[in-house]
Amino acid sequence: MSAVATARYHVTGMDCASCAAKIEGAARKVSGVSDVKVSIASQIMTLEVDDPAKRLPVVESAITDLGYQLDRMDKPMASGSEHDHDEDGDDDDDRIPDLSHVTPAYKRALWIVVLLNLGYGIVQIFGSFVAGSQAVQADSLDFIGDGMISFLGLIAIGWGLAARARTALLQGIFLALLGFGVIGSTVYRVFVENEPQTLLMAGFGLVAFIVNVLAAVVLIPHRKGDANMRAVWLFSRNDAIGNLAVVVAAGLVWALNSPWPDLIVAFAVAGLFLQSAWSIIRDARSDLKTARRGA
Repeated sequence: MSAVATARYHVTGMDCASCAAKIEGAARKVSGVSDVKVSIASQIMTLEVDDPAKRLPVVESAITDLGYQLDRMDKPMASGSEHDHDEDGDDDDDRIPDLSHVTPAYKRALWIVVLLNLGYGIVQIFGSFVAGSQAVQADSLDFIGDGMISFLGLIAIGWGLAARARTALLQGIFLALLGFGVIGSTVYRVFVENEPQTLLMAGFGLVAFIVNVLAAVVLIPHRKGDANMRAVWLFSRNDAIGNLAVVVAAGLVWALNSPWPDLIVAFAVAGLFLQSAWSIIRDARSDLKTARRGA
């Protein structure tokens, strides 16, 4: 049996915890892969695999077919060696990936997506107070979270693992505080009856749906192959489901003359958001430990 080797990749294109889960699942399906860890915080995938010359091309193909870009961060290891070292004798855990394939046009597309997500997320926060809707407020978290993760992925190109992890940890804490804030204000609304303005609530939900479609349209020209096009569609669809849930809640609030549909959607969306924020914090802490060991 071939010696088990550790390989590390920088992943371009992740914007949420579900992306990391999809990548991890695709890698685990490849025969010979014994362990996989995908960090949304540092956007790095680490895996252990036997016969890397044979297995890694299969892993790379499986993940790029999902619509992501991969860059090998470590040098190919000699057969039977346990670690790869730089010339100065340090472990190669903090190698900067070669992202030459990330073209200026693709970077511009990613910046547009960041601005769409962060910009409309801020608009929705203010709009939620105008509409009196907790669901709209919770939906804004998804935009802000996706925008911040994509923003970190862009600005952190060339950063070391420790710097990415520290930045991601602060980001995860900030996002968690936003999520708890929405949960708290929603709990307050449970005891203070305040029926949202359904037309405004539905309007913000529909505009959010359009913004997600625009983000997909911007990214699709930079994804190759039918599988990658499908990946962009699937990610946008998942976000759009949350947007349409706000619209449906607005209709139920109007039909039932009750604020409860708005509150239920808010709790559900905020809960999922807190799960993603925890994934960022957990991954960032793990990455910091890895960086300290490498130092």
